[in-house]
This record gives sequence, structure tokens and C-alpha cells, in this order.
Amino acid sequence: MAITGVLRPGHVALRVLDLEQAVHHYTEILGLAEVMRDAQGRVFFKAWDEADHHSVVLRKADEAGMDYMGWRVDSDATLDRLAGELEASPLATETSWIAAGEHPHTGRRFRFTIPTGHVMELYAHRDVTGCATGYLNPEPWPDGLRGMAPSRFDHCLLYGDDLDGTVELFTKILGFNLAEQVVAGPDKLQIAAFLTCSNKAHDVAFIRQPMKNKFHHCSFLLGSWNEVLKAADIISKKKVSLDLGPTRHGITRGETIYFFDPSGNRNEVFSGGYIWYPDKPTITWTDDQLGPAIFYHDRKLNEAFLSVVT
Repeated sequence: MAITGVLRPGHVALRVLDLEQAVHHYTEILGLAEVMRDAQGRVFFKAWDEADHHSVVLRKADEAGMDYMGWRVDSDATLDRLAGELEASPLATETSWIAAGEHPHTGRRFRFTIPTGHVMELYAHRDVTGCATGYLNPEPWPDGLRGMAPSRFDHCLLYGDDLDGTVELFTKILGFNLAEQVVAGPDKLQIAAFLTCSNKAHDVAFIRQPMKNKFHHCSFLLGSWNEVLKAADIISKKKVSLDLGPTRHGITRGETIYFFDPSGNRNEVFSGGYIWYPDKPTITWTDDQLGPAIFYHDRKLNEAFLSVVT
């Protein structure tokens, strides 16, 4: 299918408490490449198979969490159109333009706050600095990989109160589709939404919670279940704070393990999942099956996984 409009997640910007500890974690444990530092003290990273200049941004702060998430769109015309629609919608607040170059090697960005309180950005241009294998007769993976070595930044899971408004914004304005959902009670209240702008099971997911603007995790793609198991070995070998896994999700069918960076931001590496197409019906889970929906092997909920956010 032709993917137009919003193409994919482009970047996630995280706050960390100790910058050098965080840099060590994201390079030596997770396995991203540090590409530069700027005059603001921010550090920029990318995964080995990402073409663009960067996908992860860290800055030192007094509180951990996510500053914003960015989305690549297909053209300046789309950027202007979506910015206009967002400015006209009551679902988007605190709208503003960020000048080209504020993120290095990146064009102008349109920033807005969604009903769950999270800050999002759209942009159309970022310099292509190339992936680690190149694009002419490439090998399947590069030499010199470190840590878990994901191929890309993949998605975020976010917590917030106004799930209805956020789903409406993403589907009605940004053109996302609802791949999976969790509903609760006799009224089938939607308590979780897994949204896609591509042919993945999800590019972003939201959980209905009473607080605004909470970050559950950012996720990075591995190539196989065996690589997830290797990530589990690295977590133990390097004494990284383990959250849960390795296991499988019922939702998305992904194979997964969760762990924390030194500031308490949750990371995930995962593999698998299904291919989504526009004619695929939305998969619905009911709250009485949340155990296998989230942790297919254990088939039971873990309170810390559900409640610990930054």
C-alpha cells in the first residue's frame, strides 16, 4: 500500500537525571550510536539501520520522562495542511512552529499538545546521513555492533486521561488507524488504543489513566526472538534494572523484554508482531483477558508494569 501523510515515528526526546550514565546505557547497553552533542547539552543518537541523522534525544533534567515525540510526514504540503487542521481543532492545544535547525539537520517542526497532555511534533525534512550498512550491495548487518543493537526506534506507549480525544485526533486528523484496543465493562469503555500510521501493529499506543502526560516506554526493534533472549542476557550480565520478560504479548503478538535506563525511563526491545493493512479489522481485547493480552505466557497482570511511569 502507499504510505502517505504521517509516515512513521521520527524521534523521541527523553529527560534523564545523569547524562553520562544515560549515554553509557543508550550506547553500550541498548546499542545506539551517539551522533552529536549540541550547544544546549542535548545528545543525539540513532540505531544502525536508520537513515536519518537521529531518532533519540537525551537532555539532563531534574525529573525523568518524555519531553516530546516526533513524526515524519511525507512533504511540506502535508506538514502545512496538518498544522492548519491541528490549529483549527480544539483537540490540539499549545500549537507552535519550531524553526529549522533547532534539531540539528532537521527542518521546521510543528509542535502541539494532545488531549492526554503529551507533546507531539510533525516535520517533513531531516538530513539522510545513512545507515551503518550503506545502500549499495549492503551486508545484512554491520560489523562492530554493541549491546542489544536494535535496528530502529519503533514506538512509544503513553499514559493519559483523555483517551477518547487523543484517539480522535490521531484517527480523524493525522490519519492513523486503530489496530487493536482493550475495552472494559458492560459499556465497553476503551481503556487502551494501539494506533498505526504504517503497516505495523502499532506506531504509538495509549492507556487511559487519570494523570496527564506520563511516559510508559519507548521501544526499539530487534530482528528475532533469539535477539530478545540475547538482550535478556545483556540485562543480567550488565546488571541492568529488569522490568519484565522475556515473554510474548497477546496484543500485537510481539516478543519482548522491558528494562529501565539509569534514570528510571522504561525501555523495550521487541521482535515479531503482525503486518497490518487497511482492510484488517480492529482486534479487541476485553478487560477480563488483560493477563494474556499483555503477558501471554504468564497470563496474569503485573502491578509494577502497569503503574510505574515517568
